[in-house]
Amino acid sequence: MTSKEIRQSFLDFFKSKQHAIVPSSPVVLPTDPTLLFTNAGMNQFKDIFLGVRESQDKRVANTQKCIRVSGKHNDLEEVGIDTYHHTFFEMLGNWSFGDYYKREAISWAWELMTEVWKLPKERLWATVYKDDDEAERLWKELTDINPAHVLRFDEKDNFWEMGETGPCGPCSEIHIDLTEDGCGPELVNAGSPEVIELWNLVFIQYNRRNDGSLEELPFKHVDTGMGFERVAAVLQGKKSNYDSDVFTPLLSKLQSLSGLAYEGEAAIAMRVIADHVRTLSIAIADGVLPSNEGRGYVLRRLLRRAVRYGRKLNFSQPFMGELLPVVEEVMGDVFPELRTNRDRVQRAIRAEEESFAATLDRGMALFDEVVAQLNAQKQTLFPGDQAFKLYDTYGFPLDLTVLMASEQQLSVDQEQFESLMEQQRERARLDRKDAVLAGDQELLQDLHAKGVRSAFTGYTALEGDTELSVIVADGAEQDALTEGQTGELILAETPFYAESGGQLSDHGIIRGPEGEFEVWDTQKPVEGIILHIGKVVQGQLRKGDHVGAMVDQSRRMHVQHHHTATHLLNAALREFVSSTVRQAGSLVAPDRLRFDFTHYEAVSAADLESIEHRVNQWIMDNTPVQTYSMAYKDVPESGIIAVFDEKYGDEVRVVDIGGFSRELCGGTHVGATGQLGFFRIVNESSVAAGIRRIEAVCGWPAYEWTQREHGLVRSLSQRFSVSADELLGRIESLVEQNKKLEKQLKQQSVASNKELAATLLTQAQQTGELTYIAATVEGQGMDGLRNLLDQVRPKFSSGAIVLGCAADGKAAFVAYVTDDWVEKGLHAGKLIGQVAKRAGGGGGGQAQKAQAGGKDPDKVPAAIEAVPQLLTEQLK
Repeated sequence: MTSKEIRQSFLDFFKSKQHAIVPSSPVVLPTDPTLLFTNAGMNQFKDIFLGVRESQDKRVANTQKCIRVSGKHNDLEEVGIDTYHHTFFEMLGNWSFGDYYKREAISWAWELMTEVWKLPKERLWATVYKDDDEAERLWKELTDINPAHVLRFDEKDNFWEMGETGPCGPCSEIHIDLTEDGCGPELVNAGSPEVIELWNLVFIQYNRRNDGSLEELPFKHVDTGMGFERVAAVLQGKKSNYDSDVFTPLLSKLQSLSGLAYEGEAAIAMRVIADHVRTLSIAIADGVLPSNEGRGYVLRRLLRRAVRYGRKLNFSQPFMGELLPVVEEVMGDVFPELRTNRDRVQRAIRAEEESFAATLDRGMALFDEVVAQLNAQKQTLFPGDQAFKLYDTYGFPLDLTVLMASEQQLSVDQEQFESLMEQQRERARLDRKDAVLAGDQELLQDLHAKGVRSAFTGYTALEGDTELSVIVADGAEQDALTEGQTGELILAETPFYAESGGQLSDHGIIRGPEGEFEVWDTQKPVEGIILHIGKVVQGQLRKGDHVGAMVDQSRRMHVQHHHTATHLLNAALREFVSSTVRQAGSLVAPDRLRFDFTHYEAVSAADLESIEHRVNQWIMDNTPVQTYSMAYKDVPESGIIAVFDEKYGDEVRVVDIGGFSRELCGGTHVGATGQLGFFRIVNESSVAAGIRRIEAVCGWPAYEWTQREHGLVRSLSQRFSVSADELLGRIESLVEQNKKLEKQLKQQSVASNKELAATLLTQAQQTGELTYIAATVEGQGMDGLRNLLDQVRPKFSSGAIVLGCAADGKAAFVAYVTDDWVEKGLHAGKLIGQVAKRAGGGGGGQAQKAQAGGKDPDKVPAAIEAVPQLLTEQLK
């Protein structure tokens, strides 16, 4: 069977058992902030297991995209070394939501494996949790497995948990014996590559709380997961997952590109690259882009590991783009987003490869230098500060440095590295205002389980009377809050919009019979519960009070103006920039909007003008803004835009503006576009690789922006004594005059440098057989130093030149080594780094020519004086 046939046979089998076949969720689940990536098939059903929402279907099955490269489930270090671990894999699974339980799960698993797939029964082993008498009995009662092949294990192997908290329960695993002569029980769950787990049947019956305790769930569920790559290898008679047709097309392409055979160290490199490019392709297609934070940094780590392994295959130029068509061919049918988002994946990977290539060689040079010093001193611990420098300066993730060090039989001082990282984090914490979500999460989940809910009425009303259901302060329920106390209120009904989807929360007042509460933030930390965060400014409020809730109408009006403008901007971007533009984040505030979107180059001034014009045209048309609900399952084929990293339920709300803008959105909006008044784009910039940002204003903020702009034009017109229409010409004339003056100054500098160059040549000195020039010059910046060096080089036949100067409050240095002395061991890049270090700086470059800077210009003479000693040391 081919891998495609294996996958389809699994889905067909469970379809015959009345399971709904559902699509894979994205590899990022915004509904679960505890996970960086989807790491199991059950992640998208967590809310169902917890009883937070109900499923339309009681039985479902699918193949789920999973990434395990961080946190509790982390297979990174095994990837490529062994033959069956991956950072990305498909998990075939079937689920029961309060319907069938252990009996059906066990009997169907055995039926599929032994009757449909014809796996040899004598080679299969089943494991159960140590206290699960029922599961052991069912294996022996319902199947014809060898009773001696049913084994018990403890929590480590047979109690499944998604994370530190959440749904969990005992599990029963199915293992297959791939040894030549058959194995005994000692190899089951022993980590042997010849006796591997194929399928895990998890019986979800508990919720793990923050304090580590287990609580019974209201219903019992089944959650199974089977590694698709593993079962494909077994059914195709392969000893390695990488030998199945899931991976062989990628490995063949790598052999073709590199000209190397799939063997030895090259085979490990090929397996790592094949694994990582699958992970990167899937994650980027789902909207995650490499970055310096969170899940984006995980992708950056993977890509840089792959690039470094590529060097082992003699790839010196970006190569991963050549593999993407193969990934698409193998997985594009089951995961069509790979084809839909082909351009995004290609451009993101290309940009990251090129970016890292710029620093890889310099980082490798530093690494090799440190290793040489350690070997000379017969030390085996790579310093943590050097590992941090590789991370902070050259972009080397710690795990890459650890990997490289292990290849040299070295370990890394990770404790010192982490200490330096924590110092950096602390500096970052002091530089930013951390967002703190009020309310104790576990308390709120308990309230939710008790049926506490907040009905949102703010789409149609900005005030209303309701009951004060719950008061929370200091992480606990309270009966009352008095004047001066801060806390969180939960109302039975509320017009206050909780911050979501980029739209900032409502502010306002909650007034009771005995007091008044000022709301300065509104959040929804648990689905269905809205927290009003603020302070009692007068009297007191009691639980059960009949209160009036009043939203700050002016703030809400300005916020929803900018929210509707965001939808119009998105539509215009897709019209004038690219239909593949995808929202990557937003901020909707009373005074502005910020819209981040996927794109790999700056939006041209002409396109920005067209976008602004189109949005204002739609505003002038005064198009009605309509909202309606529909089933989320009907969205994919409708053309309606769904925002990555946003939370959606089974029923979704659509905001439709004249048919040209249709988006899923839970935010508040104007009734017609004319209410926006006026729209202005303030700025367009880069946020990260592949992410652009537009900042804009509408309504009164747009008027005020235009007034300030007009005032600036008027002031400049008066300053230059020209009309507004003549202002641009006047400025261009001044710019042209300035360029001419700069050119004259440069010519004078070049002439002056010719004389200075002649003087420097007369100052050449000797240290041993080496001729060198080391001088401090004045009146030069870095450009002047480079120009001066270029004047000296043609007349300097053999040796080394180092020049330094102080300019603009900094130190600058350049160095040059002739070819004959490069061959004898001199290296301009290493030399200049040591020189600059004495002026509080650093730098580097090629063996023949390099430059560097420093923070302390007063130290330039001392740094230059050290050149003879540094030359002598380097030659030794």
